[in-house]
Amino acid sequence: MAVVLRLKRFGRRNRPFYRICVMDRRTRRDGRAIEELGHYDPLHSGEGKSFELNEERAKYWLSVGAQPSGTVASLLKERGISAKGSSAATSEEVADLSPEEE
Repeated sequence: MAVVLRLKRFGRRNRPFYRICVMDRRTRRDGRAIEELGHYDPLHSGEGKSFELNEERAKYWLSVGAQPSGTVASLLKERGISAKGSSAATSEEVADLSPEEE
């Protein structure tokens, strides 16, 4: 089973709120999660709890091969958690993959 760390959307129209979940890759965006690791509020106005994460569980899932989505990888990087082996390619990785000039 391919496992990914990705966002599950909640909230109302034009006011998104996301839960960071561990899901099977084939599950739809708002489908059943294996485990919920935290939440993320991109529109939180104050300097506070716009992003909460159970870091210990996130590190565990990454260690057993779960792949973070691009957005989750950037959130993990913000917390200082390495998302090595991530399938989401950043712009730096894409530049490294381009063919070299002869």
